[in-house]
Amino acid sequence: MSRDISSPIAIDGPAASGKGTIARRLATHFGYAYLDTGALYRAVAVLARQAGCDVADEAAAIAAATRLAPDQLDKADLQAELRSAQTGKDASIVAAMPAVRAAILQFQRDFAARSRPGCILDGRDIGTIVCPDAPHKLFITARAEIRAERRWKELVQNDPSLALAEVLDDIEQRDARDQNRAVAPLRQAADALLLDTSNLSIEEAVTAALDLLRQD
Repeated sequence: MSRDISSPIAIDGPAASGKGTIARRLATHFGYAYLDTGALYRAVAVLARQAGCDVADEAAAIAAATRLAPDQLDKADLQAELRSAQTGKDASIVAAMPAVRAAILQFQRDFAARSRPGCILDGRDIGTIVCPDAPHKLFITARAEIRAERRWKELVQNDPSLALAEVLDDIEQRDARDQNRAVAPLRQAADALLLDTSNLSIEEAVTAALDLLRQD
């Protein structure tokens, strides 16, 4: 355990850039708590669907967001649906809703405030909105075709008929929604360090992230 980096650490980036895996590895390395903030929006989408609602129904999504509790992410019935391709698409829809983001924002800030000895949060707006004063920020990205192939390799295990082209199209649509939404769009914070993982293995990417944090 090596606690030589101050907290919170904010990690942002687009889908399948490797930010979640890197964030988890860094949290283990430093002995810090970890929050996958994307899972919160996925959970909102799942809860809305479980209530029999259309995820595009903003009132239903807001109700699901306000019901979200810290221990819910670990529940088996939620976990089973969180990583599906459909949930990923639905999550980007509810994440564009300002009232949903407002509810989730407080959840994230409360997590950061109560986590000891420190924490790492990854998402789309951690360094810009959730924890703008974080002492360390990383923006992790990769080329769209690389990210699509990574995500396809995960999803095709459960859906052998899934085409790589379909996943690439979904990645590009999600990027557009994330970057162009009116509230908290995906963007690199001015003081965030950039890490492109396109040509890196996960081990190389984690090492590169550690090097950047220690140079920051």
